[in-house]
Amino acid sequence: MSSIADNIGSVTRRIQKATLQSGREPDSVHLLAVSKTRPADDLIAAYAAGQKAFGESYLQEALDKIQALSGKADIEWHFIGPVQSNKTRQIAESFAWVHSVDRLKIARRLNEQRPEALPALNICLQVNINNETSKSGCRLDDLDNLIAEIGKLPKLSLRGLMAIPDPEQSETDLRKSFRTLATALSELQRDHPDAGPLDTLSMGMSDDLEAAIAEGATWVRVGSALFGSRPAKRSQS
Repeated sequence: MSSIADNIGSVTRRIQKATLQSGREPDSVHLLAVSKTRPADDLIAAYAAGQKAFGESYLQEALDKIQALSGKADIEWHFIGPVQSNKTRQIAESFAWVHSVDRLKIARRLNEQRPEALPALNICLQVNINNETSKSGCRLDDLDNLIAEIGKLPKLSLRGLMAIPDPEQSETDLRKSFRTLATALSELQRDHPDAGPLDTLSMGMSDDLEAAIAEGATWVRVGSALFGSRPAKRSQS
């Protein structure tokens, strides 16, 4: 059975190969280790292998791990799950990134509750790229209005877009979904030059990271290829 360190090496090589084949700069794609439902010991093993960015979806579980790994000051914590209004304060206080902002109310709460002592909170707007009723995310048509308002929030740094395409799509349709998100980001960069860095596409997971990188991903969110099959789903808390 391969170790977490071996898996990180394997995924890193996949990222590097896909980046090279796409004609992109070697360091233009970052690995986000999706560590939700994983014990703190798994994160410690990944950290020892050089992984510094971790993605969590369940707030209380994440806070426990943040505390457990508090001595490792260079870890970067990313919140990637649905953001509930009653959880925004702790998310704003504890994370460097939120990939899953899907409405203005949540953005405003994160801005209001971000501590003054911390740098601006990096956020991505989650887009429901295939209009699936079971998934969170705003519509592409909502982005212009959202970005115009979020650009007024000083404690947020609007980094870009995130999506979780329908995994049942064909590879051709999957690439099209990723391309649609990349095109949307390019249009926002053109139309909202002062809204934020707008330099991030958070898309691609264990099974489709090559396709995502080919279409412009800058963060790929990888869990099972690093840590193995996911344990039974926990309640979201």
